Amino acid sequence: MDSIEEAKAAVIDEFSMFDEWLDKYELLIEKGKNLDSYPEEAKTEDRLIKGCQSRVWLDWKLEDGRLSFSADSDAIITKGIISLLIEVYSGRTPAEISGDDFGFIEEIGLKENLSPTRANGLVSMIERIRTIAEENS
Repeated sequence: MDSIEEAKAAVIDEFSMFDEWLDKYELLIEKGKNLDSYPEEAKTEDRLIKGCQSRVWLDWKLEDGRLSFSADSDAIITKGIISLLIEVYSGRTPAEISGDDFGFIEEIGLKENLSPTRANGLVSMIERIRTIAEENS
């Protein structure tokens, strides 16, 4: 597995291939479509991320000192955003996640190119992943 820095650099490289945000949204949509399926029975209130306009479910497990995340959303762009976060942070130790600044999000320009409600949802997703990592450190 690549290091967290290598995973973030790969995402930055992937997004930098496109100049237009429409193309970057298409990339997010593709990532969302490629997200592993999420069981309907796991779409419970306790797994919902608060603060997102769309419904986003996030589940996690800690195995061998590493956190694995799975998620789903009822909105395709939001599903792409959570997919992007899972791509970088799933399989990492809680300390790696807690110690990260999630700065690659700024570098790819995602936050400023989202609607205010989606940007708030992104912040909520990051906070939830960070909280899970801190609770399991």
